[in-house]
Amino acid sequence: MPTRRHPPATARFARMLAAMGTEPRLAIVRLLLTAHPEGLVVGEIAAELGMAASTLSHHLDKLKNEGLVAVQREGTFLRCTANTAGLEELLGFLYAECCTRNKAVEPRRITCCG
Repeated sequence: MPTRRHPPATARFARMLAAMGTEPRLAIVRLLLTAHPEGLVVGEIAAELGMAASTLSHHLDKLKNEGLVAVQREGTFLRCTANTAGLEELLGFLYAECCTRNKAVEPRRITCCG
């Protein structure tokens, strides 16, 4: 039986989705999107989500490694921001498959708000 080949981007996007596939990581990404573009320092994220620093560090590393979060040092603090370019690529990949190529989802249903 022949195997179906997936483009390299598929593997990258699968890793991005897997990185957001836990409740804490998805909560971190959502929180950082609400604080965009300034982002939040690690302590603010921990306080907002009620997460231990070591646990948060683990989750941020995974999100950063997959290009979903950017981290910059500001003196003794680490400022985290959502990597909107990475998220835009991921959403564009999903959008192209569901809403343009085969129209499985009506584009207005996901692009309109409120």
